[in-house]
Amino acid sequence: MKRILVLIGLFVILVLIGTSTNQLNLSLPDVKNWFVPNKTPVLEKQKLQIVNEESVITKVVEETSSSVVTISVVKSRKIGRIFEINPFDPFDIFRQSPNLRGEQPTVQDIGTGFIVSKDGLIVTNKHVVSDSGVKYRVITGDDKEYQIEKIYRDPSNDLAIIKISASGLKPVELGDSGKLKVGQMAIAIGTALGEFRNTVTVGVISGLGRGITAGSPFEGYVERLDDVIQTDAAINPGNSGGPLLNSAGQVIGVNIAVSSEGQNIGFALPINVVKSLLTEFNKSGGRFERPFLGVRYRMITRDLAIMYEIPQGAYVQEVVADSPADKGGIQEEDVIVEIGGQKVTEDNGGLAKIIAGKKSGDQVTVTVWRNGETVELKVTIGQTSGE
Repeated sequence: MKRILVLIGLFVILVLIGTSTNQLNLSLPDVKNWFVPNKTPVLEKQKLQIVNEESVITKVVEETSSSVVTISVVKSRKIGRIFEINPFDPFDIFRQSPNLRGEQPTVQDIGTGFIVSKDGLIVTNKHVVSDSGVKYRVITGDDKEYQIEKIYRDPSNDLAIIKISASGLKPVELGDSGKLKVGQMAIAIGTALGEFRNTVTVGVISGLGRGITAGSPFEGYVERLDDVIQTDAAINPGNSGGPLLNSAGQVIGVNIAVSSEGQNIGFALPINVVKSLLTEFNKSGGRFERPFLGVRYRMITRDLAIMYEIPQGAYVQEVVADSPADKGGIQEEDVIVEIGGQKVTEDNGGLAKIIAGKKSGDQVTVTVWRNGETVELKVTIGQTSGE
């Protein structure tokens, strides 16, 4: 009996030893991963992440670059008298060449745009094509040149729609700028410095709801813009009007400006503004109708208000003659602090956003700060259109 018990005990011990050995062998790789230095899995993971990011960028560029165009301006340049040597006439050795006098056309790339319809509608910045006295050309990604048939300029945003005679073009996909988050990927494509076409730069969304004063070094155009996107994707002169894209290849903004005071600070108009513009454009048959106040202004931030002991608002620098503002009694150096009960601050989107929410014919109470006193004025919002 004792022998049987001893044998049973030995059998149980062997089973337990075998089970623990199996468990030890099964868990041994995990233990090694934790305690034994082994950088191979980490390196493979990092390599996988890099490859994935590169694949996203290259895919976006491949799918959208053919929809990005370069905009050039054609100007006439006067040339002086040019002489050629005439060895057969000793009395007129330096003869003036009749074919090299007068004016010579010059072409300069000045901006970027992107295709939004198969039949030749292109979106760009208004300041890129602001000069009505010159001719512009569009160069597509395959180096085809098109004469511009018509330019429709939005009077209240730095946007324009260009029409060229073409068919079968590849339009971009428009995203939703209302869903943007700070930190997400941003890809910009454009003609950098007016020289390097289809330049690609990559960064992130650095900020939302910014207010800036933007313009073009080529055209000398300056405009106040509110509620724009900030990005650290490099945007250079010549990128204006080009697309800012997300990782899905959708356009989320229109590049407009780069900060001259800092590095890696660029700005873009939200694409939802463009979508509203295109909807209105199609409904009105090629016209932009916008609520109109008629002032040129500069926003007074909270810091400036504290510094100069004045209220926050829109400081009026100029009043357009015969505009609703002029007829309503708004004067230069007024500070517009409220419109229809809405405070005019940068946090609320500024004056432009409030006016954009009004309709032509709306009568609103405009509260201004003038010479230390608050004055209430009745102003009827007007309407302006651009072509």
